[in-house]
Amino acid sequence: MNTPGLHKPFFVAVAFALAGCSEKEVSYKADVQPIVQQYCVECHAEGGKGSQASGLVLTSYDSLMKGTRFGAIVKPGDSLSSVLIMLVEGRADPSIKMPHGREPLPKEKIAVLKKWVEQGAKNN
Repeated sequence: MNTPGLHKPFFVAVAFALAGCSEKEVSYKADVQPIVQQYCVECHAEGGKGSQASGLVLTSYDSLMKGTRFGAIVKPGDSLSSVLIMLVEGRADPSIKMPHGREPLPKEKIAVLKKWVEQGAKNN
């Protein structure tokens, strides 16, 4: 590459800077679990209204990934078709919007959940 006024060290510096701009990995334990605990577990713990209606228990990573009696709610790598994201974004029928009967999750909390799903919904 022969660009007047720009030298190889410049391009190397730009490459290193861009490498440092990669997205932060979302942690289930540090980022997702606190959201689930604050907004979901009240109804989706063993014996709660939500768990009785759907079979969904959200007290652990394993139970979240197991999903409901109707199937999984998280499709790792695909936030668009993950039921969890559809429900908190309000893309499902209003009667099953989550959290049910409460204020919607703040957009920044939904963004964390989406990023976690897109990054593979890891148990990290």
